[in-house]
Amino acid sequence: MAKRKHKRKLSRRKFVKNSACAGLGMATFYNTFFNLQMANAAAAGSIVPPTDYKALVCILMSGGNDSYNMLAPLESTEYNNYNTVRSNMAIASEDFLPITAASQGGKSYGIHPSMSGLHSLYSSGNLAFIANVGTLVEHVNKADVQADIANVPLGLFSHADQVMHWQTSIPQNRSIVGWGGRMADLLQSMNGNENISMNVSLSGTNIFQAGNSVIEYGIRNYDTGSVGITGYNPMAEWQVELTRTAAVTNLLEHTYQDVFRSTYAGMVNQAQANHEEFSAAIAAVPDFATSFGAGDFSQNLQMVAKTIAARSTLDYCRQVFFIDIGGFDMHDELLYPHTGLLQIINDGLTEFYNCLVELGVQDDVTTFTMSDFARTLTSNGTGTDHAWGGNVMVMGGAVQGGDVYGTYPDDLSLDGPLELGWGGGVLIPTTSCDEYFAELAMWLGVSPSEVYTVLPNIGNFYTPSAGTPPIGFMS
Repeated sequence: MAKRKHKRKLSRRKFVKNSACAGLGMATFYNTFFNLQMANAAAAGSIVPPTDYKALVCILMSGGNDSYNMLAPLESTEYNNYNTVRSNMAIASEDFLPITAASQGGKSYGIHPSMSGLHSLYSSGNLAFIANVGTLVEHVNKADVQADIANVPLGLFSHADQVMHWQTSIPQNRSIVGWGGRMADLLQSMNGNENISMNVSLSGTNIFQAGNSVIEYGIRNYDTGSVGITGYNPMAEWQVELTRTAAVTNLLEHTYQDVFRSTYAGMVNQAQANHEEFSAAIAAVPDFATSFGAGDFSQNLQMVAKTIAARSTLDYCRQVFFIDIGGFDMHDELLYPHTGLLQIINDGLTEFYNCLVELGVQDDVTTFTMSDFARTLTSNGTGTDHAWGGNVMVMGGAVQGGDVYGTYPDDLSLDGPLELGWGGGVLIPTTSCDEYFAELAMWLGVSPSEVYTVLPNIGNFYTPSAGTPPIGFMS
């Protein structure tokens, strides 16, 4: 019996090896898994497909963005507090790009000097900031947190935990299902295309887009985006390609009695069909007049723009995109590297918005940022350390831009009412991720009654049936 079982394992391994010998990309294979789970969900869905198009683009600034240099106070007293507490991490007031914020009582703030394009978008009403946002289970106060009796997020200053919590919005637990995935579980059936997920990732597998039924469709930022079977080309002309393609075709079209082999072959077939459908749609997109930079971030956004341009061909009404840009964990040498990263963000987002205008969909696409946490207001010598509440950006024609929402702390000093005294300059968030995400989810099409499914903690901060938005930054 042991010998027979061993042979069966070898046979299956041999089949997998033979099927994959043509170079089946794992992204292609993985992209098709969600179809096995989506069939029942789509059949049971009662959502009437909309006639409009909407998309969310999530930008994860991995590592913990020092967001109090991205957006700083410029009022005299408040800037002096900022300058004192930040010491050698402070930026001179005259170097900031000045703005005013009606929601903060008309106060003056400064956008980081490397973000001139985003400063222009703020001035034109197409970009907003939300101040002092962070992961929260419920609202907490300084005394309770310091006394260790407050219900705070699990692993509060841990990269692994906090970047997970931003993606799941369930910070009391460690979860592998993201709020973007739960949103797609509800909205996927809005799309006429049931084969390719509405969640499209330029950064591979991620928690944010992982749902109970839907996972991400992973693409790359060059060629036609999608990843197929390497060397498989039905239009081949060279003999080597013809032979390889014929071999793969024979493997996939063969009728297998074994359920494992048959299922595997079916999944590979569907993955390749999805790849060919997606690739053909992207290949048909005309060149943009908008020029994108050569860096990965700009190229990722260009591929997002191409996918949006192919929305009618791919039969999409709703989409969610994900891009992860790392490098923000700056314990050493903050100022110069941070300037470079924010310049990359600025250039890519400015190019992307200009391309959306070219496509006429700037009102239909909302781009938002998130990061593990903010960083300490105080310097550790050459950099900053892990903190909590910080500032984020939202961009798009549907954004009520030209304003700073939430509550920007009036007092950034080390004895301020929100500063915990842990590591120097750690601020308690005054706005929860849930409020931020709920407004984005409802704009995309999640009904008020379903917001609880997407964001289980939302009731601790906001009543979705209230008839008013939780923050007010979306039109």
